[in-house]
Amino acid sequence: MNIKFAYIYRDASNYKQYNEVVFANPNELPLEQIQRIITSNLIDGSWFIAKDWHLPDMHFKEYDWDDETDYDWHEFSGIEKTTDPATPKLLIEDFIGRINYIVK
Repeated sequence: MNIKFAYIYRDASNYKQYNEVVFANPNELPLEQIQRIITSNLIDGSWFIAKDWHLPDMHFKEYDWDDETDYDWHEFSGIEKTTDPATPKLLIEDFIGRINYIVK
């Protein structure tokens, strides 16, 4: 089973953009272990900077950057097992290893 990672970008006006990334999980890492690693690396238990985690940035591209309403943080929504095909060419082990390295 692959792992679906869901997250949201929410600007100061509470407009939202949603995204999901599916990681390959060929070694069948337990969902609870993956969840624990991800949540331990979040800012205040909910937030991360997508570009630091090498995930697509979900800022609104239709509008110019506004320092009063835009910021870098994205909100982690959750993970789940899925049979959907993996979207990036990255294993879940590589992803969680990378975020551990960035934060530590």
